[in-house]
Amino acid sequence: MLLTFSDLNLDHRIVTTLTNKHFTEPTPVQANTIPYAMVGKDILCCSKTGSGKTFAFVLPIIHRLMNQKSFAKRDARALILAPTRELAKQVYLEVRALVSTLPLKAQLVVGGENFNDQVKALRHNPQIIVGTAGRVADHLSGRTVFLNGLEILVYDEADRMLDLGFAQQLLEINQAADHRKRQTMLFSATLDSPSLTHLTDTLLKQPAKIMLDSSFTVHSDITQQWYFADHIEHKHALLKAILKEVEHNQAIVFCATREDTVKLRDLLNEADLDAIALSGDLLQNQRAHVMSSFISGQHSVLVTTDVASRGLDMKKVSLVVNFDLPKLAEEYVHRIGRTGRAGAKGLAIAFVGPRDWTAFTHIQRNVGNDITIESHPLLSAKFSGYQVSNNKPKNTSVSQNNPMKTVKKVPKKRVDTSQGVDVGHVMIKRKPRNEINLDDDTLGEGED
Repeated sequence: MLLTFSDLNLDHRIVTTLTNKHFTEPTPVQANTIPYAMVGKDILCCSKTGSGKTFAFVLPIIHRLMNQKSFAKRDARALILAPTRELAKQVYLEVRALVSTLPLKAQLVVGGENFNDQVKALRHNPQIIVGTAGRVADHLSGRTVFLNGLEILVYDEADRMLDLGFAQQLLEINQAADHRKRQTMLFSATLDSPSLTHLTDTLLKQPAKIMLDSSFTVHSDITQQWYFADHIEHKHALLKAILKEVEHNQAIVFCATREDTVKLRDLLNEADLDAIALSGDLLQNQRAHVMSSFISGQHSVLVTTDVASRGLDMKKVSLVVNFDLPKLAEEYVHRIGRTGRAGAKGLAIAFVGPRDWTAFTHIQRNVGNDITIESHPLLSAKFSGYQVSNNKPKNTSVSQNNPMKTVKKVPKKRVDTSQGVDVGHVMIKRKPRNEINLDDDTLGEGED
């Protein structure tokens, strides 16, 4: 028997909104998390990207705010923290869509946007705040937001927030919202980091642990293809060929540096492939414009760094190309997780050149040894990978099957070098007996 959202005892108004949006059955992470969240338990959840964890914490938040009295009249009741501005904005849009017909207000608080405008919006006392750790910490220090009455605190993609250096801000927010009845939910794609373990021990109180997937698990709806590449120009040719020959709605191309995003964007546009570039050095309004124009379908290809590898839900993306491989296997899984979402099929293609080989071996060890790299049928490569080196010391002992040949030692002829004769190519001479270096003053003193 299939589980439905109405079976989870959610407020009927929430179920109606979900039904109108054609959401009827919860994903595994939602079905396992929501019951614990509904009874106020702290939650520690490890789930792969694209599993639908946003609803896993947003739905119980809305249910609680609709059915329980607040601790304080003015303070925010729920705070959701995300690692990047783009992910925070995406979560905020999900929240706003769900509360549009309910007597609840939500506010987005992220860096790169006008601080004073956010202060004015916070004065209207939104019940739900969605933001990034850095900007929320700024509002706390400026006393423009107060969390004394906070009821629910959510850390989404906590491992990524630590990677970005927000550990201190996370602890400051935790201290500012230190209400004894506060509920905390922490979601992460991996729990292997010692710093994350310390954070969970600090923030959570006897949490319900929900471990659904490893951070190395690739979604079953994603097909992977790997192609050898000789050099950068070969990758350029492969990229243009694949984007033209592979049928797709929209595509994301991941590369290593910000400079590469601009170069590849220009290269694809010259080939009549409508591309736009996204990187971390853009201003917030520029990044927002790039994302909104891509999501709305104005461009068919997004060229980006890892700034777009986590959390962002772009439903039209059916192809992901790893132009450069990431150093970490987890990041590879996050990248290709931008496709194959919500039951749709996706294709992930990666190029493996000589400089990518170390990253490939790391991905292969962690994601799966059944990865097969091929040479593109129309753009074949000379490079075919490196053999695993054998670091064992060579056996210098004589083999019985191949005994070492014995070589007669020829006695060396002794040479008398005292006579100043030529030996080989070098003239060897005696030192002059009275070779003394004297300066001018010494010479003057020794004259008769």
